[in-house]
Amino acid sequence: MHQPVQRTLLIIKPDAVRRGLIGEILHRVEVDGFQVISMRMLRLTERQARRFYLAHRRKPFYDPLCKFMISGRCVLCVLEREGAIDSLRQLVGKTNPKDAAFGTIRHDYATDTRQNCVHASDSPESAVREVGFFFKPTALVRIKHGLRGIYRLPFVKR
Repeated sequence: MHQPVQRTLLIIKPDAVRRGLIGEILHRVEVDGFQVISMRMLRLTERQARRFYLAHRRKPFYDPLCKFMISGRCVLCVLEREGAIDSLRQLVGKTNPKDAAFGTIRHDYATDTRQNCVHASDSPESAVREVGFFFKPTALVRIKHGLRGIYRLPFVKR
């Protein structure tokens, strides 16, 4: 049964960037069938972090979360595939790495509930809002993959 093609947001958080996990996380995402539609690296401002996580403003973790998210650079990625939102949530695992399934990104790399390496949109509505928060529509262009190019490296004799 085919699911609709969706776009979702992945944030590789400051802890993962500091630990050199960008490539590993992106590799897992691509191997799982996601296409990277757009990507950028930035250090969130306090205002951006507070606006992005506004839905959590009344929760006790809001201030520490915002402080953590501005502590270093993040990598923001718009991803696409069939059933992208649920598939990415499954790939990253539960928020608490102790509860995350074996082989998920958070199980394998996160150190605690806050420093859990990644953020993934949790619903279609959140995905639309979160992608729009960081990316202009003109930045969201699907790349047509052609595997032939990979095998035509200059040093390969034909």
